[in-house]
Amino acid sequence: MTVLLYGIPNCDTVKKARTWLDANGVAYTFHDFKKQGVDETLLRGWLKHVPLATLLNRKGTTYRALSDADKARAESEAGAIALMQQSPSLIKRPVLDRGGKISVGFSADGYAGLF
Repeated sequence: MTVLLYGIPNCDTVKKARTWLDANGVAYTFHDFKKQGVDETLLRGWLKHVPLATLLNRKGTTYRALSDADKARAESEAGAIALMQQSPSLIKRPVLDRGGKISVGFSADGYAGLF
């Protein structure tokens, strides 16, 4: 099974996920949102598996800094996708793709249940 981990390398939650994967011998490929970007097709694919409310990080400083107009745009899937492409920090991290099965966020217990 191919395991892909998407995120930002300096994010504490992504660091915890990578440490857990390494410690548990799970081979994975890391995709850095900031350097490699994220395209619309990928985001739409994730949204087939997780709700927008899960994928869009409304708790972070990037979201809080959005204008009211952009926050309103983020309520629709198309608007949120455009905003997440423009500012990948709006994506809750990490996103884990295990052979097409998508999970968002990290907890050691949650990952233990996946692997």
